[in-house]
Amino acid sequence: MIGDVPNVQVGQEYSTRKLAAAAGVHRPFQAGICGTQKGGAESIVVSGGYKDDQDFGDVIVYTGHGGRDASGNQVSDQVLDDSGNAALVTSHLEGLPVRVVRGAHKGSPYAPLKGYRYDGLYRVTSYGSTQGIDGYLIWQFRLEAYEETPLPQTLQQALPIVGPAPAAGSQTQPPAGSEIPERVTTSVQRIVRSSAVKRQVKEWHEHVCQICGLTVELPGGKYSEGAHIQALGSPHSGPDTTDNVLCLCPTCHVLLDGGAIVLADDLTIIRDGKAGAKLRTSPKHVINPVCIALHRERWRQ
Repeated sequence: MIGDVPNVQVGQEYSTRKLAAAAGVHRPFQAGICGTQKGGAESIVVSGGYKDDQDFGDVIVYTGHGGRDASGNQVSDQVLDDSGNAALVTSHLEGLPVRVVRGAHKGSPYAPLKGYRYDGLYRVTSYGSTQGIDGYLIWQFRLEAYEETPLPQTLQQALPIVGPAPAAGSQTQPPAGSEIPERVTTSVQRIVRSSAVKRQVKEWHEHVCQICGLTVELPGGKYSEGAHIQALGSPHSGPDTTDNVLCLCPTCHVLLDGGAIVLADDLTIIRDGKAGAKLRTSPKHVINPVCIALHRERWRQ
């Protein structure tokens, strides 16, 4: 199951991994990554197992799976096609949410004091390889909390205040400020949430852009975006169906959404008012002519 688990709230605590698995939050009893290359990562556990991990609360730098001995030392290089690592790559490429479970350990101020805690949905915004602390190649994944995911308390916040109560009207703590006033995240991928409908269209076209023919090849897989022809929601009210979705590269997706590209009824690509080649098609993928006409009318071309 990708995404939220019914009837499980952010902050829910579990005394053991077995109970977390029974709740469906993180199904494996031992593995830190739950998922497959085809379906993406359902969930991860952050419990201090990898010394290269970094936990900033709303941002987690998570070390991939593989290459460790029984003592937790890295003794060989990690590979990206390991099933857990490949699952996180798919989550990045498809824009799929990942459930994060934190386990008690001393390496993070955001870890629970005991047991395990479900801390909500995060997105995999980037990944790459580096030399780890033990000298071997590791793969690391940057996960960022969704806007609606609350920031977990630190251990310092959770501990009771010891000492005299502050005077009335006094400030308990000065403003923390920030050593880094602004954090800017750059990525070659725009954050685009995927769906079963979009994924099906992209699979039909093998991630080849239907407009320009580009295939974006990244370490671990191909990247494309599912673009609705007639926009969803008010006032456009387009359907979320495969006949209203195209498989596009990020650039062509932006051009289509912004009206720089529209389609003629015969699927000729019209860019800035000039007709060009025809849209790449697949026998499996029927495109709705009504959606094409409404998109064109929206931009009056």
